[in-house]
Amino acid sequence: MSDRVLLKVYYFGQILLQISEGVTFVYENLLDLVIPFSISFEELKCVICEKIQSERARRISCILYRNPIQVFGGFVQFQTKYVTDEASMQDMFSMYIENRSQLSFIELYVEFEQSEANRNILREDYNSDNEEEFESNYEVVGPDGDEVQGDGAMAPDVFDVATALANDVPFEEPSFMRVLDLEAMHVPEFLDYNNAEIPFLADGEFAVGMEFSFRKAVIKAIKEYTIRRSVDYRVYESESLTFYAKCTQYGSGCDWLIRISMISQKYCWVIRRYNGSHTCTRATISQDHSKLDSTMIAKAIKLLVEADPALKVKSVIAEAQSKFNYTVSYRKAWLAKQKAVEKIFEGWEASYEALPIWFEAMCHKEPSAVVHFETMPAYQGDDLVTDIRVLHRVFWSYYPCIRAFRHCKPVVQVNGTHLYGKYKGCLLVAVSQDGNNNIVPIAFAIVEGETSDAWHFFLSNLRQHVVTRDGVGLISDRHESINAAVERSNGAWSPPRAFHMFCIRHIESNFLRKFKAPYLQKLVVNIGYSRTVREYEVRYQRLRERGEAYTDWLNRIPREQYALAFDGGYRWGHMTTNLVECINSLHANQLASGNIQVSCFDRQNEVFEVREMPSGLEFAVDLRGLRCDCGEFQVDRIPCRHVFACCANQRLDWQVYVHDVYKMDQVRRVYRARFRPLGNPTTWPVYNGPRFIPNPYLRRVGKGRPKMTRFLNEMDTRMLRRPRRCTICGAEGHSRGRCRQQRGANANRDQ
Repeated sequence: MSDRVLLKVYYFGQILLQISEGVTFVYENLLDLVIPFSISFEELKCVICEKIQSERARRISCILYRNPIQVFGGFVQFQTKYVTDEASMQDMFSMYIENRSQLSFIELYVEFEQSEANRNILREDYNSDNEEEFESNYEVVGPDGDEVQGDGAMAPDVFDVATALANDVPFEEPSFMRVLDLEAMHVPEFLDYNNAEIPFLADGEFAVGMEFSFRKAVIKAIKEYTIRRSVDYRVYESESLTFYAKCTQYGSGCDWLIRISMISQKYCWVIRRYNGSHTCTRATISQDHSKLDSTMIAKAIKLLVEADPALKVKSVIAEAQSKFNYTVSYRKAWLAKQKAVEKIFEGWEASYEALPIWFEAMCHKEPSAVVHFETMPAYQGDDLVTDIRVLHRVFWSYYPCIRAFRHCKPVVQVNGTHLYGKYKGCLLVAVSQDGNNNIVPIAFAIVEGETSDAWHFFLSNLRQHVVTRDGVGLISDRHESINAAVERSNGAWSPPRAFHMFCIRHIESNFLRKFKAPYLQKLVVNIGYSRTVREYEVRYQRLRERGEAYTDWLNRIPREQYALAFDGGYRWGHMTTNLVECINSLHANQLASGNIQVSCFDRQNEVFEVREMPSGLEFAVDLRGLRCDCGEFQVDRIPCRHVFACCANQRLDWQVYVHDVYKMDQVRRVYRARFRPLGNPTTWPVYNGPRFIPNPYLRRVGKGRPKMTRFLNEMDTRMLRRPRRCTICGAEGHSRGRCRQQRGANANRDQ
């Protein structure tokens, strides 16, 4: 291990705060030094002063270094720490040695003591300029100015001076921190919505000479002042070193203006000119304020969103009204919530970047987990970017889910749902059910949409890694892409290895959309639920009597894909993609067996004939073949009421005829495997793969709320439970856009 380290020493520059990597040093000059770890603190200061040939660098006042911190998601961010003595310098060397795999040098920022002459040097006073002459050099930006655009972004070349973290060791404060209240940094961020970096006088007015730590603090202070007094201003200049604004009624009874400049020697913004308080009054009373933008509201609701990410927009509006006494629009409140969510949980792009880091950590903690990515190359113009990949699809399954399916019912239900975020896509999910009727999710995938290729990607990985046994039932809707993917599976999802069946609720929906005959939809569902061939034929004939077109349409679907009587028992009684269905209770069947007579039997072959009383219906029961004429025994794999009657008559143990999947020992095995926590991100392996980005072609370009992409049907009972009601006349059956009273009012207005 080398006993030397490379130092990059920044001086006569600035300390800035970047969102992605934390604190960064911006420099006018840079010095590279190679020093041994055995150097003393005083020797370090002497070496730096000797190497910097400047009259301003005679004596060092403080030294800061960029301290790497592991943050959530495996990323590294930097904070500033002070080097004040031998102990803090050795801590700096220790931190470097721990992170040597990621850092090849140490970055220092050095402040020098200023001479008395330098302290008196100030920027040229703008107040000496004639006001009219100054205004002639600038053009009004607009009625709202570039800072008034409620949700606009600031110029990318404008940086914000960051505040460094303080420690308990006394030192002389550097110039860029002299306006900060270091103790106030630990106060809750939104206490009375004031910040230590925004200094106000007792009367809430600005004053010439007031200092601000960075540019954002200037804009925030002016906006809060404007909102508090229900006035407005117009920006006349907004540059990297100057901000100049006037009241919107300047020259018409109000002389309010403010000019703030960046003082390089002090590393802060200073009010150079200020014309007292506003003397104007607003002509109209507004419920909203142009300067109350979504960014300001996002800061005010950050704690609420952090406690409840599902916070409703109307709650955001109420919170803004409580804090600022303004009722903001729904769109502004919605944008504020999105910005708060992004600030807390990072943005969409950051989530895509973190995805491979998460999955690599998951596979590191649990090597038996399955993750499969499909990516595409990224291009910048016509040039290939080698270290960036576009995420196309990803399939994953957790090891406890893979183990759990081995002890669940051999039936899998697959479905997809659209993603309504910033980027389009679909989440595909596969679930099963244990013997205690609990839903067990077993696999997931994020794909570009419900296409044939996407479903083939999902089903092939599902078959290869999770559903490895044969004789499995696959239940889905009748989406053409799923059918095409099953056909492309090379027999993996076809008999005898698997049996693809359709959800009866989706067949019912398709029937209703085709024939608009709601009075027949229950009959179609009952045909699917027929447990015996006799029941099926009776109900099928009843539908045919209503019209051959109905049965001709139903004949296009193979009956083994929708009817219990012909599915071979691979459905396990589940007729829909919603596995939360009521399976016949053992206790109920046992109680019903009391009214059944066993009239004759064949003990040797375990075949019985039973008669229900008082109806007189007769059924044959084959215990050895696990069959009963009622159909329930072979469909549900649990004893029906007729089996209970035979066992009671012959003093047989009915538990022998219960399938193993329903037994408590098997149910316990479903949950035997445990999820392993990922632990602290600092313990995760270093990710050396490419950076993932979302597919830019999937980004939503339309404004407003995404439109619903699926058809509503009778399954959407919540959304269809009430007819439309007009808000003008109060009548049902139409909306206000089609109201006759509104048309009449418009006609009268035109006359």
